[in-house]
Amino acid sequence: MMRRRRMAMALGALAAAATLALAVPGSAYAAQGVLIVNGSEYVDPSGCYPIDRYPSSVANHTDAIAEVHSGPDCTGQVEWLVYPGEAYYTETAQSVFVL
Repeated sequence: MMRRRRMAMALGALAAAATLALAVPGSAYAAQGVLIVNGSEYVDPSGCYPIDRYPSSVANHTDAIAEVHSGPDCTGQVEWLVYPGEAYYTETAQSVFVL
């Protein structure tokens, strides 16, 4: 009796895990829309983008918030948050991160 109960619990857990895996979208996420950094367009961006000249502009036409970082490779402090539909102009930032 105990063996059947353990087997039923194991099968139930396996079925629940399989259902969850199929129901939840993958962990990879990209913003929907276009991020424009100094005139360069990034469609459905995800990750870190360099700012390579000054003065610079970041226009966020995505559904995610863009973080403007003071350092290269999205290091340093977050200088500004660019919300969807907004633009930001900078002479100091070195990179932009979009999740």
